[in-house]
Amino acid sequence: QVQLVESGGGLVQPEGSLRLSCAASERFFSINAMGWYRQAPGKQRELVARITRGGSTNYADSVKGRFTISRDNAKNTVYLQMNSLKPEDTAVYYCNLNGRRRVEFLTAADYWGQGTQVTVSS
Repeated sequence: QVQLVESGGGLVQPEGSLRLSCAASERFFSINAMGWYRQAPGKQRELVARITRGGSTNYADSVKGRFTISRDNAKNTVYLQMNSLKPEDTAVYYCNLNGRRRVEFLTAADYWGQGTQVTVSS
């Protein structure tokens, strides 16, 4: 079973920084995109940042200029550098991968990590 292993969450003070990492436990035949979503208590899960195979990125308006997503295709790993963190960034952050595990899988599927808690508080 595919696992997306996340790391890097924790407690940080406002204006601090954290770097999240997410690695797939196996190689994929193809990956369309990888990204990060977050869910705060009482709110719906929302897209934070996403990066395609070709390197195109998109960000939630609330994190533009503060967060940077990057990926290492060779390692099937995606990173999220989070700077100038705010209390409203507090949430569980989930890694997402959209791709085909094997060549015989004709359509791409979404895979999710277990989530890592990010808490921004003084």
